[in-house]
Amino acid sequence: MDTCQWTRGRTLGRGSSAVVSLASDLRTGSLFAVKSADLPRSGHLQREHRILSSVSCPRVVSCLGEEVTFDAGGAPIYNLFMEYVPLGTISDEIRRRGGRLDERDIRRYVSDVLRGLDHLHASGIVHCDIKGANLLLEEEEDGGGALAAKIADLGCARWADDDGDDLRPISGTPAYMAPEVARGEEQGPPADVWALGCTIVEMTTGRPPWTDASDAVSAIFRIGFSEEVPEIPSEMSEEGKDFLRRCFERDPKRRWTSEQLMKHAFVNDKIIYDRILKIDESPKCVLEKDFWDAVEDEEEETSTSGGDCSSSPADRIERLRFGGPPPPTDDEDWITVRSVEHDEGEGLIKGEEDMKHTTNAASHLYPIIEQGTTMEVVQRLARDVIHYLEDRTPLPDIVSMQRNDRAKARSACMN
Repeated sequence: MDTCQWTRGRTLGRGSSAVVSLASDLRTGSLFAVKSADLPRSGHLQREHRILSSVSCPRVVSCLGEEVTFDAGGAPIYNLFMEYVPLGTISDEIRRRGGRLDERDIRRYVSDVLRGLDHLHASGIVHCDIKGANLLLEEEEDGGGALAAKIADLGCARWADDDGDDLRPISGTPAYMAPEVARGEEQGPPADVWALGCTIVEMTTGRPPWTDASDAVSAIFRIGFSEEVPEIPSEMSEEGKDFLRRCFERDPKRRWTSEQLMKHAFVNDKIIYDRILKIDESPKCVLEKDFWDAVEDEEEETSTSGGDCSSSPADRIERLRFGGPPPPTDDEDWITVRSVEHDEGEGLIKGEEDMKHTTNAASHLYPIIEQGTTMEVVQRLARDVIHYLEDRTPLPDIVSMQRNDRAKARSACMN
């Protein structure tokens, strides 16, 4: 694509170093997404382009090309052209559905993600940041109204067998990190499987694991240096619980692979397709839309749960069963860590240190870790906690400098 053949539209998203915009092809009118960053800070986008260019899978977002343009001041801008998926992310869908997804939908989305992960892993690629916010939704091609999941945002991805890449620190979102990643040991395909399990917890409960942790350091400590695993939601089916136990094996060598999980009954069962209910505008029973809307209107004054009205009898029964959704919470409360790396040959930054924060990030989760803190510092603090627990070695000064409350920090880390 040339600059004269496409035009930039509205902003879809904005990070610390890149902006995602809607764009259109002037020749065909087709829409696509463009990720843009200043050229000196575009290493993560260039790496994403190299990785996506080697991938061809319907369950992984497509890369359409790249281009360098210049802003009004003559500064070079790197642009990465991506497939536009308009229905948002799984995290968006969780909010739209009032805080949790029905298990039949979770099964279908997990099946889609496994297909994408299996393709990436077979190609020697590790995503490194699987979570609801990085999984997009689109309509199935059969036109039946069902949605399918697609893996996106490979800015943290790496080649699993690239020795040079091993020098790059680990990356991702702490709440979804596997134990071996939290310890800084390795980040291979098993880490994506663990993160998928965390994403299933997010879809089932509306929250990622470890939200009871008081801060990122205590979460990293529990993930990497204890024997704990994320709590498996009690409302899941036995098949779902068993699937999560396979994902949450702390030993990466014993953790099931994406290929093995694709054969698990949770995603390989005929139930995935048999339980898909088609939305029909004509009510067939008292639980259909018009009747339910009338009931909700009468209860609106006393209800504080919020959330969108469900569109099928099964969804409404699920809402009765659970007694209403919890307040929506997702991984916006967590930081995404990306590393810094330099390409000596080209002199361009090949990565970035990107602590993602949203405007509504809950400050109580970060009494210690501030924006700009590297993952290495987080891991070092976690190790310091271990030494403190063993011999009461004082915690590092960075804690007191950032919060001036060492006792509170110690207490939070020990919880």
